[in-house]
Amino acid sequence: MKYLEKILESQEATALLIATAIFIAVLAAVLIARYVGTRLFASLSRRTGILWADGVAEMLRATSLVVFIPIAAQAASLSLSIPAGARRFAIHLAIAALLLQVALWGNRAISFWLKRKVVIAREADPDGATALSLIGFAARVVLWTFLFLLALDQLGFNITALLAGLGVGGIAVALATQNILSDLFASLSIVLDKPFVVGDFIVIDNLRGNVERVGIKTTRIRSLDGELLVFSNADLLKSRIQNYQRMKERRVLFNVGVVYQTPCEKVEGITQWLREAVEAQEGTRFDRAHFKDYGDSALVFEVVYYVLTRDYNTYMDVQQAINLAIFARFAREGVDFAYPTRTLYLAGGAVAQAAT
Repeated sequence: MKYLEKILESQEATALLIATAIFIAVLAAVLIARYVGTRLFASLSRRTGILWADGVAEMLRATSLVVFIPIAAQAASLSLSIPAGARRFAIHLAIAALLLQVALWGNRAISFWLKRKVVIAREADPDGATALSLIGFAARVVLWTFLFLLALDQLGFNITALLAGLGVGGIAVALATQNILSDLFASLSIVLDKPFVVGDFIVIDNLRGNVERVGIKTTRIRSLDGELLVFSNADLLKSRIQNYQRMKERRVLFNVGVVYQTPCEKVEGITQWLREAVEAQEGTRFDRAHFKDYGDSALVFEVVYYVLTRDYNTYMDVQQAINLAIFARFAREGVDFAYPTRTLYLAGGAVAQAAT
């Protein structure tokens, strides 16, 4: 009998030794896999420049040995005789630990993606970098919340009641902060859709200026007069926005009027004079010039041309040069510009002084 007890004790001791060996082996395998995998993918990234390899190496660095302890314990328990309830709990605990490790890997992947995107965006669009950080934060919240609920479910908690409570609480919070959330989503829309970026000259209704900052709640615009205009992001997207920064060229239309006393041969030549005045300027493209209309006090000519830049100061310099060229040409040709006048004819054929 004593001999049999010794055999049983030795079998339990052997099983315990095997379980201990499995436990240590699993943790050692995790350490080796993390070390080898990190160096392998980091080396691949350095040699080939493959971005995803660097990302995998970064994720492997987030592998936690502590998190794998329940998993190693579950693997070790397979060689032991333990109660069924304890075995089920060990399995659920191991799954919960694995979900935690997945969350750590996902969190590191998000951080890796954001780090590269934010560095690039910060140079070109500082406000875009801020919004990307906000997107990263939201992604982390979703990731951790989802995996945390799955882990609680594995540990035997009733997550249905928890989700119902979170739903009611979420509705209450959403109602209380709907304006803030509206501006927040509008900010994300501005960043992703890019109707304008920092530095653009835009017009909203009768207000205009350069975009200085796109924030989470508001957008700030510096007007031409120097004052700072602050718009709610949600209100801004509801308005009609004219973005002059996106223009590749500027279309210009203007009218010139000459007096009715202008000789016919001069009238016929005016369209050519107008064309020459426009084409003499660099950075322009002539479109058309026509004798458009018989006005109340003038023969009206319409001119259309393009300035091949969006810069407003350049446009004004070109328009000024064209106006001066037209004025000089009309002076040489003896053609008078028209202005609003009215002539009164008195009884007996006399003509009264023209009145402006």
